[in-house]
Amino acid sequence: MKPIRIFISGVQKEFAIERSTLRDYLQSDQLLRRFFEPFLFEEVPAADRRADELYLNEVQQCDIYLGFFGNDYGWEDDEGISPTHREFDEATRLGKFRLIFVKGADDKARHPKMLALVQTAGEQLIRRRFTTPSELITSVYASLVQYLEMQEMLRNGPFDAAFCRNATLDDLDEEKISIFLRRARKTRGYALDEHTEPHGVLEHLNLLSNGRPSHAAILLFGKRPQRFLISSEVKCMHFHTTQVRKPIPSYHIYKGTVFELVDQAVDFVMSKIDLWVGTRAESTQVPVQYEIPAEVVREAIVNAVAHRNYTSNASVQVMLFPDRLEVWNPGELRPPLTLEKLTQPHPSLPGNPLIAEPLYLTKYIEKAGSGTLDMIELCRDAGLRPPEFRMDVGCFILTIRRKDRNLTEQAEQPESSTSPVPVQYQSLEGRVLDLLREDDLPTSIISKNLGQSRVSGQLKVVLNRLLSEAFIEYTIPEKPNSRYQKYRLAERGRERLKRLKG
Repeated sequence: MKPIRIFISGVQKEFAIERSTLRDYLQSDQLLRRFFEPFLFEEVPAADRRADELYLNEVQQCDIYLGFFGNDYGWEDDEGISPTHREFDEATRLGKFRLIFVKGADDKARHPKMLALVQTAGEQLIRRRFTTPSELITSVYASLVQYLEMQEMLRNGPFDAAFCRNATLDDLDEEKISIFLRRARKTRGYALDEHTEPHGVLEHLNLLSNGRPSHAAILLFGKRPQRFLISSEVKCMHFHTTQVRKPIPSYHIYKGTVFELVDQAVDFVMSKIDLWVGTRAESTQVPVQYEIPAEVVREAIVNAVAHRNYTSNASVQVMLFPDRLEVWNPGELRPPLTLEKLTQPHPSLPGNPLIAEPLYLTKYIEKAGSGTLDMIELCRDAGLRPPEFRMDVGCFILTIRRKDRNLTEQAEQPESSTSPVPVQYQSLEGRVLDLLREDDLPTSIISKNLGQSRVSGQLKVVLNRLLSEAFIEYTIPEKPNSRYQKYRLAERGRERLKRLKG
């Protein structure tokens, strides 16, 4: 962001201490130095230019004119006008934002021309008086913070309620708003009629700030949310080892609305963890069970997307390792929540309340503070260790431990035909590897040899998984989408096949 340039005016001899004190303060204060850059005429090096030409040029370039008016009027030119007076007039002519600070509680000792200048300024704007440098600093700080608020560069309310800079209503997708409305009415009985205009939906959800879309509106219904909020993307990674190591076998950066981010990240994880499928002995519906319950994965990801700190430059990261799933959420717990209290009943304290409301209305979240407790119970029922919570490098990190996959693969088949058996990922994976043991095959032939009438989504998931884990490889790797593409068994796949058969 371009710094806001402040031209500090005033008789140099009379205000030497105040000018240097203010400069040092602006350059040291953690908030103000992020936005402002002070200019003092006396710090300009010697140059072959007229002084009046130089300081008037700086007034033209500045964003804020800050004038100190005291007792002295200062040196006068041929027309009897001082530099301070010239600078004020030029700032006024150009319509610059002006801040005037008058030294002294009364005007008894003031030069007549300075008194006239003070009175002229008072007719145009609000002046502030000061007697000591500390009073001056306090007044300047308050005025500059007020300026930032006027320019909407500082916010007092939640981030999601603030308007999204440079965004307009044209940056929102009306179809996405309509889809939300239909889902909200179906899942929660949302009050608005399904024919409500998108603008009415936005107003009802408090997603407009003075008629402009808020950050929440862009994140929920934007055509391209990452155009305005770059770090709102979600990074998903799948590793073969228990530590972060390059190259990353499977790495996707997902973009879109918060709804799309959650759906894509959840699909990424669910397509790469094991799924056990039972038999139809007791029902026409085949029982299925993921190694990590889908509800746990979804809760972990939706919490990260909904409650993260969107002012952070970091993104939500979802990392799947052979032994665990980690979800990294930029931000910290909101007081009075602590890591310990997450394992006990606690209230819902959304970090982004305007984002949380539409997620609740579409049943992505419950807003009851029960999410972590539900995950703990679901993990216990699935035979998993309780989720682990920790804070590190400004992130809230959730870890879900996976089952020992080696023990799972070596487990004996149950005697009862009604018990669940691992046939989707373990058995189908083994059958695909076995087909490729003797010959290189395209997807269509693999599907036919498996007895499928068409290439199923289940087979595509398995092939993508085997590719990402380097168990199989393309015969034409430089052209993944070639119509002549086939798969062949990699050396790692031969070892995998031996273990499965063993």
